[in-house]
Amino acid sequence: MGVITLIGCLCLWQCSGKTSEKKEDKILAKVYDRNLYLSELEGIVPEQTSAADSILLVSAYVHRWIREQLMMYEAERNIPKDLDIDKLVRNYRASLVRYNFEEKLIAEKLDSTVSNDELLAYYESNKDQFQLESTILKCLILKIPTEAPQNEINKLWYSRNPSDEIRLNAYAKQWASLALLDKNKWYTLQELAALLPKGTLTTDNVSSRKDGTVSDGDSRYYYRVMEVVQGKTTAPFDYAREQALKIIQHRRKHELLENWKQELYQKELRRENIKILQ
Repeated sequence: MGVITLIGCLCLWQCSGKTSEKKEDKILAKVYDRNLYLSELEGIVPEQTSAADSILLVSAYVHRWIREQLMMYEAERNIPKDLDIDKLVRNYRASLVRYNFEEKLIAEKLDSTVSNDELLAYYESNKDQFQLESTILKCLILKIPTEAPQNEINKLWYSRNPSDEIRLNAYAKQWASLALLDKNKWYTLQELAALLPKGTLTTDNVSSRKDGTVSDGDSRYYYRVMEVVQGKTTAPFDYAREQALKIIQHRRKHELLENWKQELYQKELRRENIKILQ
């Protein structure tokens, strides 16, 4: 059946009330003993779709269905004799049911609030878990087109007046194609080096370069390195804080589930719902 005929069938079916009974349904495609019925195309063609786009959507759906059925046919023909599909399905269902129950239990019972003191205590006791793989730094960057008013940006960039920070942010919104102005955010050296002209910040010079400007012809870059921590050393607390939070919350989840399972076991044991048969 051609795709234009498919569209015609789809339109007729939509107008006739979209019956879903297979005995009154029209078969659009067959792959061995598997059929694709007209009713299964419901919803694949949005309202107000042009005829040309409708043909493409229906054709793509039918051909995708055919390929999927051929793949399933070959997969089923080649199931290893020692593969217990029913057991795999039971195990998969059990894991889904258990996962959803555990997530519900965690959502209801877990205290996810972690104080800063607890985070800091964990960090201080487990610094070996927070080793940096590469150099990180706090750095401000602005990328301004060369035609932007340079005197104004110079004045705001080099100002140490806190009120000028607001004006600098407003200036950046107007002119900058790139603006990293969060003084508290850490970046890897690789991330920042990729944003600046080659060689501006490297492993060799990042510790000595604190403030500068550089141009690539089309744009002028302003950068200010505020803090550097070399790789292969312990990450600062404010960088490791999020990781510490995830570790503590993960540990709490594990403890919650283990305690709940133990309590359930003891309760059902007392009720004599558990019997170990010799």
